[in-house]
Amino acid sequence: MQKFTDMDALITGGTNGIGLATAQQFIQEGGRVIITGRTEKTVNNAVEQLGRNAIGIVSDAGSTKDVMLLQKKVKEHTDKIDLLFVNAGYGKFAPIEYADEAHFDELFNMLVKGTFFTVQQTLPLMKNGSSIVLNTSVVTEMAIENFSVYSAAKSAVQSFIKTFAAECTAKGIRVNGVSPGYIKTNGFNNTGLDHSQIEAAIKTIIPTIPFKRFGEPSEVASAVIFLASKEASYIHGTELKVDAGISIIR
Repeated sequence: MQKFTDMDALITGGTNGIGLATAQQFIQEGGRVIITGRTEKTVNNAVEQLGRNAIGIVSDAGSTKDVMLLQKKVKEHTDKIDLLFVNAGYGKFAPIEYADEAHFDELFNMLVKGTFFTVQQTLPLMKNGSSIVLNTSVVTEMAIENFSVYSAAKSAVQSFIKTFAAECTAKGIRVNGVSPGYIKTNGFNNTGLDHSQIEAAIKTIIPTIPFKRFGEPSEVASAVIFLASKEASYIHGTELKVDAGISIIR
């Protein structure tokens, strides 16, 4: 028996990495998926990979205008969402002295406003028994140089897990989060680092990870799938760390 037969998921940032891996697993378990991405090209490529049970919507989580149109666009394809995985986002990093207002606004618009209003717009489509999963980050538990703005934005998302859970309890909607550690995604591509700098950063990071490797997107996706499933029916307001223990074992 597949876990998500006749169920629909909305996964923001579903064109690559953790979002795409989650979409793949949800479909494998019998569900249908709507993914969002910032460009038509990436959305179409992802839908082609996912197959006939996937639909793509071009929507930028950093654009309030796009997010406010999300409910309307989703309703063109389904009248219900059983899983909302708010995953869209990336990191940009800078020392305190060099982080300007544009840097600050870009991350907070995408990660904080984007998350809040994505949930707000999707809630009317969610019924008793459905599930919301937010993507936070290991950075909320660790002090990392040059990560001040990104860490603050992700900490706000972490806070939403508790407050959204409190408000959604009466609706019968469970709210949880996943906190990924270092995962093999294209997350470094938006940092402004070139290829050689990215490779150097990865070589520096790996020795600090208890398992001495980056995680696979599928390993985080499996956690999301678990939180969305009936097996997690008594889990609510919780953040599940998928970080090889780096936030605890250092």
